[in-house]
Amino acid sequence: MTTPFPTTRPARADARRNYDLLVTAAREAFAEHGTDTSLEEIARRAGVGIGTLYRRFPNRTALLEAVYVDEIQIVCRTAYGFADELGPFDALAAWLRSFVGYTVSKKSLAGELTVALGKDSEFFSVCKANVREAGELLLDAAKADGSVRQELELMDILRLVGGITMGRDMDPDQAHRLLDIVLAGLKP
Repeated sequence: MTTPFPTTRPARADARRNYDLLVTAAREAFAEHGTDTSLEEIARRAGVGIGTLYRRFPNRTALLEAVYVDEIQIVCRTAYGFADELGPFDALAAWLRSFVGYTVSKKSLAGELTVALGKDSEFFSVCKANVREAGELLLDAAKADGSVRQELELMDILRLVGGITMGRDMDPDQAHRLLDIVLAGLKP
């Protein structure tokens, strides 16, 4: 990935450990109880004091940003892993399936950040650039081997995938069935 992410893990080992504990605890708490989970609860789950949380994340938005970036980094790393392990179409399809799973589970996180930062913020621009870079790698490989239609553009595919996950009560199984329809449409 050539575009630097908007938040990074600290360099010192103890600070990095606390950062990772806090981001993991926040991700789990947000998944269980929503993004309005108290910061005190997140610090308790991470096994650190509230002062440690506030030293690294001065407010809720900073913590939400860190969780979001961590998730986007996973989405991007997954693309590169699939590119190394699978054939071009299978890599693209596997990545889009993981992307749907991620998007269905993270709507409230992205929604709250959009309210706090604005959808056109530099933060989201950088995250989108990284996702596009990872997705273009997969799409270009699938185009090169002829397993997808040549006229396809990544943003069109991502908008279709985003549309699948926009339903308020979208069931993950239904989202994946709809994605299967989209994937069939990508083939020549």
